[in-house]
Amino acid sequence: EMPLLFKQELQNEEAKEGKQVKLTCELSKPGTPVRWMKGDTVLHASEKYEFKQHGTVAELIIRDVKPVDA
Repeated sequence: EMPLLFKQELQNEEAKEGKQVKLTCELSKPGTPVRWMKGDTVLHASEKYEFKQHGTVAELIIRDVKPVDA
């Protein structure tokens, strides 16, 4: 079986405080479960975080961006 690889890794994004930002990565296999983390903390879907996955592309949307989200 082929190993799971990042076809497109996360890129740094800038957003104005109070706005939203979208982080995107692309995987080598469609439908692969993705776990989004900040440091050692696993992020969970909430008012703040939204997760989307379309085939090999996974997205994290962070709403109401604050400096602590850097």
